[in-house]
Amino acid sequence: MNMENEALASRGWQRMSLIGQLWGVLLLTVAVGLASSVVVTVASARAYLQTELRVKNSDYAQALALTLSHQGGDVALAELAIAAQFDTGFYAHMRLVGVDGRTLVDRRAPPREPGAPLWFMRAAPIASVPGVAQVSDGWRALGTLEVESDASFAYAELWRASSRMAAVLLAMGLVACVLGSMVIARIRKPLQGAVEQARALVERRFVHVEEPAVPELRELGRAMNTLVQRLKTMLEEQGLQIESLRRAAQSDPLTGLAHRTHFMARLASLAGREDAPASGTLVLLRVRDLAGENRLRGHADTNALLVALGDCLRRVSEAGAHGVAGRLNGSDFALLTTDAHAGDAARALQVAVRLALAPWPHTSVATGAVQWQRQLPAGTQLAGADAALMRAEAQGDFGLSIDAALQPSSAGAGAGEQQWRRQVLHALEQRHAALGAYPVVDRAGALLHLEAPLRLCLAEGGPLEPAAQWLPWALRSGLTAQADLLAVQLALELIERDGRARGINLAPASLADSGFVPRLRERLQAHGAAAKSLWVEVGEQAALEQLPLVRELARAVRPLGVKLGLEHAGWRLARVERLYEAGLDYVKLDASLSHELAGDRARADFLRGLVSTLHGLGASVYAEGVQNAATAEALWDCGVDGVTGPWAGQAPS
Repeated sequence: MNMENEALASRGWQRMSLIGQLWGVLLLTVAVGLASSVVVTVASARAYLQTELRVKNSDYAQALALTLSHQGGDVALAELAIAAQFDTGFYAHMRLVGVDGRTLVDRRAPPREPGAPLWFMRAAPIASVPGVAQVSDGWRALGTLEVESDASFAYAELWRASSRMAAVLLAMGLVACVLGSMVIARIRKPLQGAVEQARALVERRFVHVEEPAVPELRELGRAMNTLVQRLKTMLEEQGLQIESLRRAAQSDPLTGLAHRTHFMARLASLAGREDAPASGTLVLLRVRDLAGENRLRGHADTNALLVALGDCLRRVSEAGAHGVAGRLNGSDFALLTTDAHAGDAARALQVAVRLALAPWPHTSVATGAVQWQRQLPAGTQLAGADAALMRAEAQGDFGLSIDAALQPSSAGAGAGEQQWRRQVLHALEQRHAALGAYPVVDRAGALLHLEAPLRLCLAEGGPLEPAAQWLPWALRSGLTAQADLLAVQLALELIERDGRARGINLAPASLADSGFVPRLRERLQAHGAAAKSLWVEVGEQAALEQLPLVRELARAVRPLGVKLGLEHAGWRLARVERLYEAGLDYVKLDASLSHELAGDRARADFLRGLVSTLHGLGASVYAEGVQNAATAEALWDCGVDGVTGPWAGQAPS
C-alpha cells in the first residue's frame, strides 16, 4: 500500500508544471530550513537552561550546606535558614535529611502558572536536577541537603526565546519566498513565451519572441525562433515551387495569363458554381498583324508589347471577384468580367488597352464582346465572341463590336434595387429557403459531407433561386451575414434530423460584419452535437486578403468541433505560409484545376505537388466539379482525399 501511495505521489509530482515544481522545491526548502532552525535553536537553549539549573542547584546547595554546618546541627536554626533561602521564590523543593534517613526539614513550593504552553513544555521538557550537599559539624556528618530550583521560569524564558527566533526565521523565510518568486517570475516569462510560441505553431501562427536574459533560456528562445523562421521559410519555398508548377501547368509563359486550356476550364467551372455571377461580359482581343509587328519591331519589342497587353487585362480581371484573363494563342486574348453590361465593359477595356499600348503608337487591337451567361455552354459563347471579333477586325484600327444577339437577359431587369432588397429580406426573415445537397465522397465512395448551398424563394409560389440570382443584391443590401446565419441554422437542423454532415460557404462580407462571428458561435453552441458535423467554408480570396478575420473565425468555431475549410482554391495557393496561419482543416480545389485532368501530365504534376504540400500542413484536400470517372481516377492518383461534382453524385457508395 505504501509503495502504491509513493508511486501515485511520484506520478502527481511529475505531472505538475515546472513552475509548480520550482515553487514546491522552494517552499519545501524554506519549510525544512525553518523547522530545522527552530528545532536546533530550541534544543540548544533547552540544553543550556538545563545546565544552568543544574549548576545553580549545586551551587546553592553547597552554599546553604556550609551555612547549616556552622549552626552545629541545631534543627530549628537549620529550618529557619532553609526557610529564609526558600522564600526567595525561585525554588520548587528543599529538603534536609538526617544521617539516619529521617527528614528533618522539607519545604515545597505550590505549583506555579507556567510561562509557556503545555504542548511546548511537553515537546521540550526541562529537567531541574536537584543539587545535593553534605551538612557536617567538623568531622561529624549531620545530614544531606537537597535543593531543586523551579523550572517554570526556564520554560517561560525558553518559550520567549523560541518565539522570537521563530518570528525572525519566518521573516527570513518570507524574504526568501519573495526573492524566490522574483527569480521564478524571471524564469516564468521566457518559459511562458516559449509555450505561447509552441501553442501558436499548433494554431498555425508564426510568432517570434524576444530572447531571454537567462543564458539557458536564451538558447531555448533562440532555438524556437530559428524553428519558426525555418518553418516559414520552408513554406515560402514550397509556395514558390507550387507557383512555378502552376505557371507551367496553367499559364502562358510570356504574359503569365491563363493559357487556352485553363481559360476554358475556368469558364466551365464558373458555369457549375451556384455562387458565380449569373451573367457577365466575355471579351476577345486580337493584336492585328502580329507577324508584321514582329518583323517591324523585332522579337524583344513585340514581346514587351504582349506583356503590356497581358498586364492590362490582368488588372481589369482582378478588379472583379470572378474575373478571368487568358491568352488563347499568339495574337488572341480573352477576358471575362463580372460587369453585366457588355457594351460598357468592352468600351472601358478598349480605353485601358489604348493607354497600355501608347508606347507602340502604330499597333492596333480589335475587340469583340458578348454577354456571358452562366447557363449557356462556354463553347457557344466563345464562338459568339469570336464572330464579334471578326466584325471588329473589319472595322479597322481599334475596331469594337458587341454581339447584340447576346445582350443581357431580362431576368431581374424590371426590378429595382429596393424591390430586390425587399424580396431577399422577406425570404430570409420568413425562412423561405432550402439547402442544396451535393455529396463529397472519398475514394471508396463513402459520404464525407453534403455541400449545402442556400437557395431562396423570392416570389410567392416561385422556384428556389440559386445564389447567383440573389447574392449580388444581398451584397449590395448588406444581407449576406443574415443569409449565412440562416444557412448555418438550416444545416444544423438538418444534421440533427438525419445525422449527415453538411458544408456551408460563408461570404467574405459576412466575416467583415463585427457581429457575425459572435452570433454564429451562439447558434453553434445551441446545437453542440450537430455543430461537430458542420463544415464551414470561405473563399480563397477571403482567406488570403482577410486573414485576421479568418483567424478570428477559426478561434470561434474550431473549439466547437466545426471544420473550417477553403473553397474554390487554386489560383493563390502558392501563398501556403498564409494558408498555414489561417488554421484550415481542409481545402477544396477549384474545378478548373481538375477539368480534363486525365492525360495532362504537367497539370497532374502541379496538382500532386499542391496536394502533398497541403497534406504537410495538416489539411485534407478535396476536388470540385469532377465530371467523370477518368478525372476522378487522375485525382486519386494525385492524392486527393475526396471529390465532388456530377460524378460524385453517381459514384457507387
